[in-house]
Amino acid sequence: MSGRALMILGTASHVGKSLVTAGLGRIFSDDGICVAPFKAQNMSLNSAATPDGREIGRAQALQAEACRVTPCAEMNPVLIKPSSETGAQVMLLGKVWGQVTASDYHQRRVEDLFPAVLESYRTLAARHQLVLLEGAGSPAEINLRKHDIVNMRMAHAADAACVLVGDIDRGGVFAALFGTMELLESEDRARIRGFVINKFRGDVSLLRPGIDEMERRLGIPCAGVVPYLRDLGLEEEDSVAMENRPIAKHSWHGAEEPTSPDRPLRIGVIAVPHMANFTDFDALIAEPSVSLSFLRDPAEAELADVLILPGSKQTLDDLDSIRARGFARFIAAYEGVLIGICGGFQMLGISIEDPEGVESAGVARTIPGFGKLPITTIMRGEKTVRRATGRTILWDSPAFSGYEIHMGETLYDNGAVPFAEIVREGERQKTLDGAIASSGRVWGTYVHGLFDSDSFRHSFVDIARRACGLAPARRHVCVAAERQARIDRWASHLRESLDLKLIRQWANI
Repeated sequence: MSGRALMILGTASHVGKSLVTAGLGRIFSDDGICVAPFKAQNMSLNSAATPDGREIGRAQALQAEACRVTPCAEMNPVLIKPSSETGAQVMLLGKVWGQVTASDYHQRRVEDLFPAVLESYRTLAARHQLVLLEGAGSPAEINLRKHDIVNMRMAHAADAACVLVGDIDRGGVFAALFGTMELLESEDRARIRGFVINKFRGDVSLLRPGIDEMERRLGIPCAGVVPYLRDLGLEEEDSVAMENRPIAKHSWHGAEEPTSPDRPLRIGVIAVPHMANFTDFDALIAEPSVSLSFLRDPAEAELADVLILPGSKQTLDDLDSIRARGFARFIAAYEGVLIGICGGFQMLGISIEDPEGVESAGVARTIPGFGKLPITTIMRGEKTVRRATGRTILWDSPAFSGYEIHMGETLYDNGAVPFAEIVREGERQKTLDGAIASSGRVWGTYVHGLFDSDSFRHSFVDIARRACGLAPARRHVCVAAERQARIDRWASHLRESLDLKLIRQWANI
């Protein structure tokens, strides 16, 4: 294939290859190079909508933003959204392709998808001077190598030079680097031009003997040691990042001055097994007047001023999970502000019907919701994926923007009041979204990312604080304005840490 290509591989998941790819994208963009990200296959419940109404991994959307290019489905042609321990929904070029088991996908279906993956890469390579490819997990997964389409097979197809990233913060980085190289086939090993040690804390001089030995053993240079960067504030997409989110018992109980009107607004998000788009809440976490925690059991929710049911890939299963953990009784008696986002919005209704078994492997199901909103949801096979802007009917608030990614059609019962009027990208007419209860303290919406809109979020925080008898927030943050600064900060950090002259040579820049 034509075009310049550089591939970022990792010794394991969550070593930082997504953010390294994003940072390099901003560096090359700053240098005047037309660059784009590409990940052949991604597994994540954290996704984003493209302008043309397709779905890609959120990491690729961030990388596109860092590269200063418009996100498109070709940047992540295969997106796998797990629905169980062994099953998943497969998105091809941003649209639902099918439901598969893990064994069927890896043994047979992946070969059906690879031609579309190659065509997607060709499209990007033809439009850009450089493509930054990201691998998945480890390239040394020897049990999956035969049908791999995201690591070395794609590296060969793109004729890409490869950089191997290891995470020293986890420990064992030298063994991980060495073991990865040892398990690769000789033709794969030849594509690895160098390695990077990420998330380092301490005195780099103490690391130097190990680096020298690794360079001798592997026969490739170290392209840099990247120090651990605190409070980066750029989203990560996988479940490991979710596991590191704040828990209520660590941040609420025993808090000083719990009755002070200046205390933080306590927002609890019920953590469900198939939570989708948990980055919906990153902007709220950043607010100094908010303390947001992910809740595992009802006892953790006792101090919550605001309770949120988040998006879900398996809404019916997660609704069952919430009930099994004892949240139903708590929600029924809850008198604070109660919010549902996407699947959480559907849960707040009268019932959820799945007559075609869209979420249940073809088995029809109907289960009751929490009855907090006068709506009924019917699952459909077609998925709605669209960016949108809107303004809520609930209060006189600024407009918000976000995106819809959901299955199901919600029907309004008599007396139901929509939460907002939205306009979907590419359309002119207004569409009703969500619903609110007559009390105004319970509402839901299909729009992900609405809290990312600074003015809307500030208005919401102030109104929620007032409803809970708290003083107005003393300070707000402007997440949207700071986002580009955060990307620039990360890129500057990489500039200082990496041998960019070496990396440019590998990328033939």
